[in-house]
Amino acid sequence: MNLSRSICLLFVLNLIDAVVTIMWVRNGWATEGNFLMATVLDIGELPFLAIKLGMGAVTVTVLYLGSQYRLARIGATTALVAYFGAIASHILTGFAVYGYLS
Repeated sequence: MNLSRSICLLFVLNLIDAVVTIMWVRNGWATEGNFLMATVLDIGELPFLAIKLGMGAVTVTVLYLGSQYRLARIGATTALVAYFGAIASHILTGFAVYGYLS
């Protein structure tokens, strides 16, 4: 697995997750499952994006700087699996919102 590519993909998925979460929550179609991030989102979209993307930036930086270690590869793979799950959840939410799932 090319760790640099995985790290970039991880940050892009983080961005997509943040933007779609804002869209779902602000339209009343879903709620933010993380209490801390839900509280930040109540403050506003910009603080939510800043914290969400800031955490993502710290994560990808740590993974990149430790890319020579096996643990970094395991961490990147685990995070990608989790984010693909989150994206799948967003897709299913979209299907439900638009009436394709009942």
